[in-house]
Amino acid sequence: MSNLLPNPQTGSANPSASLSALWNYIKPALDHIIRSPTSNLAKAPAVDVDYHMGIHTALYNFFTTQVSGSSVPPPHDTIAASTNHTGTPRSSSRSTAVRPPGYDVYDQLDTYFADVAREVLLAAPTDDSTLVQYLVPSFIRYSTGAQSINRLLNYVNRQFVKRAVDEDKGWLRIGDILSEPVSAAAAAAGEEGAGVHRLDGTASHRKITERMRERRTVELRRWGAPDAGGTAEQLAQAEACAEAASASGRVVPVLSLAYRRFRTEVLEPLLVVPKPKGEEKKKRKGKRKKKGRDDAATSAVGPRGRLARAVKELLESKGGDEEEQNRLASEMADMLMHTGVHGDHPLRRRLRRYCVLHS
Repeated sequence: MSNLLPNPQTGSANPSASLSALWNYIKPALDHIIRSPTSNLAKAPAVDVDYHMGIHTALYNFFTTQVSGSSVPPPHDTIAASTNHTGTPRSSSRSTAVRPPGYDVYDQLDTYFADVAREVLLAAPTDDSTLVQYLVPSFIRYSTGAQSINRLLNYVNRQFVKRAVDEDKGWLRIGDILSEPVSAAAAAAGEEGAGVHRLDGTASHRKITERMRERRTVELRRWGAPDAGGTAEQLAQAEACAEAASASGRVVPVLSLAYRRFRTEVLEPLLVVPKPKGEEKKKRKGKRKKKGRDDAATSAVGPRGRLARAVKELLESKGGDEEEQNRLASEMADMLMHTGVHGDHPLRRRLRRYCVLHS
């Protein structure tokens, strides 16, 4: 029981009186859950039940007392600029005007997860040979905390995220379908066939709904959903991966928001392939002119990113603990999938092949 974070004393202050008051009340719980040291990575530190209920009540009061503004959210960069370097909301009429209830809280969460993820990256070892061994437990700790925060802030999912998705602000939007080009097959099929693949101003609500359903099915299959007869759990898992893979301006549940930030702030910087500069770049161009086509293709690949080098070293290592090696490879593959790294990424393909061969 001593590990439980107690409900902080607020005195006569109302935690739901403003965004600053609400965030100051919630943030200690988030820090305890996702940042506190723990000997059990699979179980996040907990908060007292009174504190848990207090957060739910404060969120409810904050959401219900806010004046509903425009249903169109401000640009994400403008929202992100509404916090200072400490993560405390800035009092700005520009950043808080015309916002429906929830955007401020949601953006604070996005900024918070980004800060936590960047801490993971900054603490990463400089030696590629130990990078995977660092990332796997770090992600387990981060993921366990994010799952606990997702449960703690379930009210945000129910009252804000659900509404935003209903208003076409989720990971899959009508605009994604409207912008799809008409395939040659649809054009050859005539007006009826083209009407399914191109939705213009005359498209009916029924066609839009049908096309959205088709597109969602295709996307979920890309993230592991079975072609037919998938369970609710399989479909939910596939959709969570698709949410984490979405662009930062799209509204997704709290857990997917956390995973998306781990991808953008930790994995993507480690996956970047450095570009050659100056003399090195000139030398490469000269080599490509002199070498044959095959050699030029190999040279054009360039140096791998840090994470790709680290995984290569892990998978090709000999004489170590094979069971631990296989576990790290499997955990790494799961990390990339859950955070929204696409299945056709070379690193995911390599890990997938390795896991199949060593399963």
